[in-house]
Amino acid sequence: MTREELKRDLESAVIKHVHFKSRLRSFLFGNNGAEGPLRDPEQCSLGIWIADRMRGNGPYAHLPEAALFDRQHLLIHREANRLMDMYELGQTAEAGAGYEPVQAIADTMVELLRTMEDKLRREI
Repeated sequence: MTREELKRDLESAVIKHVHFKSRLRSFLFGNNGAEGPLRDPEQCSLGIWIADRMRGNGPYAHLPEAALFDRQHLLIHREANRLMDMYELGQTAEAGAGYEPVQAIADTMVELLRTMEDKLRREI
């Protein structure tokens, strides 16, 4: 993999991540869409990307940050489920206000991707 391919691949992960956060925010503001990819980490596009690249024989699986990233991904979905459940129980204001932990996890995930990119660039 070239440096440019690596950059594009990891940028695609960031885009998938931002898209997830956007869809969650949209859900919490009443614009219901498909819940599956928000609730299930294996259904979302980033989860599919993780399964392909960070597990098993994936090109990034050897990095310790890959396992950390995968765990953070599960955690962000757990938080999304919690907020979505609150929203569906009529606790809409609380659900919207509870987004801060999601953002903190999201920031950690982006930082892990940057760390992985730095390490992988040194391997090329």
